[in-house]
Amino acid sequence: MKRLKIVAESSVPYIQGVAEELGEVTYLPSEEFAPEAVKEADWLIIRSTTKCGRALLEHSRVQLITSATIGFDHIDTHFCHQAGITWYNAPGCNAEAVAQYFATAIALRAVECGWDPRGKVIGIVGVGNVGRRVARNAGALGMKVLLNDPPRARAEGSAGFVSLQEIATRADIIAFHVPLIKEGEDKTVHLLDDRLVDLLQRKPIIMNACRGAVTDTSALLRGLREGKITDLVMDCWEGEPNISQELLKQTWLGTPHIAGFSAQGKANGARTCIEHGLEHFGLKLSSSEPLYPTPLSAPLLHLSSDQPLWEALLQTFGIRGVDRTLRERSQEFETLRREYHYPYEPSEYQLRRCEMGEWAEAAQGIGFQIIE
Repeated sequence: MKRLKIVAESSVPYIQGVAEELGEVTYLPSEEFAPEAVKEADWLIIRSTTKCGRALLEHSRVQLITSATIGFDHIDTHFCHQAGITWYNAPGCNAEAVAQYFATAIALRAVECGWDPRGKVIGIVGVGNVGRRVARNAGALGMKVLLNDPPRARAEGSAGFVSLQEIATRADIIAFHVPLIKEGEDKTVHLLDDRLVDLLQRKPIIMNACRGAVTDTSALLRGLREGKITDLVMDCWEGEPNISQELLKQTWLGTPHIAGFSAQGKANGARTCIEHGLEHFGLKLSSSEPLYPTPLSAPLLHLSSDQPLWEALLQTFGIRGVDRTLRERSQEFETLRREYHYPYEPSEYQLRRCEMGEWAEAAQGIGFQIIE
């Protein structure tokens, strides 16, 4: 029986040593995915930097594409349908990681700027797997949450959702967590544009941790220049990997599109790829052990400050260090993503209730294990 030929993007973690049981595996960086390299492949395992369309796939025998990412705008789904190529993404795989990113950005804001989230209003634009978890964390931190998601509002009824215009007038933070949709009623390209900037009333902090093109770079810069926007938390940038140096200079917290890059999120994406491959090709693994990061050897955090929740979050995720590295090496955007050291999510850590004080319930809401 012919063994499967698998071509896997080399920065997808946790699959090496597992995929080899299923076929002959070639690992390539995304820039080496070329027609000749994939021509004889049955199965591609990719991430969002690998563009899968007609130019790559037309003369190949690829049957299956699995992406270890929540997005799928890097896959030409129309061409795949025409060519009979099955594709899967991994929705929700890194949702907890982005929620951790949000909470840690709030922790940094609290420590560096004395900003108290309690009572502040956050507008969450896009309330899917990620947005729901960001809303949970915002609620745990005592924030008032406004939700905007037109497709869900149409499907479920408008109760519980508000317009983007209402968010523009009421929110102290606006966080974007939408997929990239290039046309149609629910287009999200430049969802934040000059018109939305003009509507901003409370000089909000803007966060983009979804796709770069969702926020218009020129509109962000104008909003900062005119005092309509207080600060930016930017993980996703227009034109990646060639990001705006002017925007980076003006951004309070900037990271190289790594908000979803937790160890658990990456393992979830890799595991989803393998599971879809097993189902598609009717295969089984000899081990039933799931792909998962090695457990922490010392999960108990020891806290010493009078801001225990902020300290705990910043111990688990050194977000300011990531920002400094991006500023020093912004021309190496993709290299920074490939070399990134994945943090562990709060659920992997333990906190003592006696050290958390009034923040114990909030810490538990974010996912930390609280022990007596």
